[in-house]
Amino acid sequence: MTNKKDTLYYDGQCPLCSREMGVLAKMKSDELELVDIHGLSATDIPPRNELLEVLHLKTRDGEWVTGVDASVRAWSSTRMGWLWKILKLPLISPVAKYIYAIWAKRRYVKLYGERAADIRQR
Repeated sequence: MTNKKDTLYYDGQCPLCSREMGVLAKMKSDELELVDIHGLSATDIPPRNELLEVLHLKTRDGEWVTGVDASVRAWSSTRMGWLWKILKLPLISPVAKYIYAIWAKRRYVKLYGERAADIRQR
């Protein structure tokens, strides 16, 4: 069964994430739903820590997209989507993904502690 919307799962306890989602909420089309991970029960989603580590988007076709790719897809539902697609260019994409991975890990450790990140790495 497919959903008619893409669903972006974000960390509502992250101040930067919440600010970005506030802007995205004002600009997005009806084809994107924004969901704060902390408002869901554990049975509604994949493991919470996994979702908290990086941005996750579930496409209307049921495919999971993460990190920079999730951000690009989400912002593509706005009139500014063309700007975000720059991050998909062959020379820019690996750099953007590398920087995002470093930022995401630091953000996760800052909010949830080094121990949570260490447990997740195993």
